[in-house]
Order: sequence, then structure tokens, then C-alpha cells
Amino acid sequence: MTALTFDPPRRISPRRTLRHALTLAWRNVAQLKHSPEKLLDTTLMPIVFLLLFLYVFGGVVAGSTHSYLQSLLPGLVAQMAMFASMGLGTALNEDIHKGVFDRFRSLPIARSAPLIGSVLGDTARFLTVMVVLTGFGSLLGFRFHTDPLSVLAAFGLAYLFYLAVCWISVLVGLVAPSPETVQGLAFIWVMPLTFGSSILVPNTSTMPGWLQAWTKVNPVTHLADSVRALMVGGDVGDHVWWTLAWIVGITVVTFPLALWMYSRRA
Repeated sequence: MTALTFDPPRRISPRRTLRHALTLAWRNVAQLKHSPEKLLDTTLMPIVFLLLFLYVFGGVVAGSTHSYLQSLLPGLVAQMAMFASMGLGTALNEDIHKGVFDRFRSLPIARSAPLIGSVLGDTARFLTVMVVLTGFGSLLGFRFHTDPLSVLAAFGLAYLFYLAVCWISVLVGLVAPSPETVQGLAFIWVMPLTFGSSILVPNTSTMPGWLQAWTKVNPVTHLADSVRALMVGGDVGDHVWWTLAWIVGITVVTFPLALWMYSRRA
């Protein structure tokens, strides 16, 4: 009798992991291509927020809607980076309940590939939001006052922040018991971060002391001030460095937690 030997699976290299993740990311993009109605909320949300905030707060905050638009739209870039990530958790939770991720686990792919692919594939949602927000804002009279490189840097910084926040949304999608509860759980942490910042009111000195202390450490404030300075001019200060530090910190903490939770949940 010849003894049977078992060769353990080889460790998948980072290059193959990235290739697997990009393949699964294209799956998410293809779903949007065949079901464009999934982008309906992403398309309408920036328009609704821009019109609502502009004509409700424009005269009070800046004296005119035109002046307020120049500071509001860069702030909404930061806000939409937060809100655009919320749909990822819901979609992920639905895939888990439908057994899609069980099928992924049976494939010879990297364990992290489904999660990374989901995050990268959701980039289409972010790009749609930014195009709609910037295009509609330009129709209302918004103009960039800096060079194209600074504008690209502003959108690039917002995109990196969006990718980091996506891992929080992934965690919520893995923890939530059902897709219906994902949105409710997401709003609990998204709302204080977005509205307790300098997105709508660039000058936070009129806020109560406790709220000023919160806005100073709020990562969304640093992102909004960075994008605002890069798009319309002004002192960038340390806001870009604080934003990058938050991006690294959020990713370092939430990415391993998401992988650990996925191994327990999926």
C-alpha cells in the first residue's frame, strides 16, 4: 500500500489576490451596468442635498446663494464620500444572506478577494456621485479657483477617504443581522460625522464649545477643509496631513477587523 500524501494549499501571492479582487470588482460593475436603477439614489442624492442646503442656508450663512455655493460644494464632496459608502454594507449583507459569499469560499481564490473586490467595485458609485455633484453645481454657478492639479488632488483625497470609510461600511454589513438594518446602523455613525463638521458651516467659531471641540478632531472636517482649500483656494494648513493620517488609521483598524468578521460570518 502506498501512503497518500496531502499537499496543503499554497499561499496566494498579493499579485494573485489583487487579480482575484479586480475580477470580483468587475462583477459589481457589471451588475450596475445591467441594473442601472441601483444608481438612482446615488444620482439623485447629491442633487437633492445641493439644492436643499444651498437655498435653505445660503442667505443665512454667506449672504447669497452664489457665495455659499463656492464653499458648500467642496464640503458636499466630503459628505458624499461618506454617504456613497453606505450602500456597500447593504449590498454585502444581501450577498451573504443569498449565499453568494459561500460560493466564493468554495473557489480557489484569496480569502480577502471578495471584500476587496466589493470595495473596489463600489468605486463606480463614488465616481457617479462626484460627476453628478460637480456637473450640477457647475450649472448653478460653481467655479474652480485653483489649478487642475489641485482639483485632481482634492478628488483623489476624497476618494482615498471614501475607500477607508468603505471598510467601516463593510464591518456594518457583516455585523448587521439583515439588510434592512444596515442603513439604520450606518446612519448612527455617519450623521454625527457629517453634520457635526465644517461641511455646511466653514466657520465653526459660532458653535458651542463642546461642538467646536468635536469638529476639530472630526476627520470629515479635515477632509472638507482640505477639499475646499484645494478647489477654491485658501490655506490648506495641516488638514491634508490629518486627513491622510485618518485614512491610514481607519484602514489599519477596520481592514483586519473586516477580514476577521468575514471569516466568522460568511
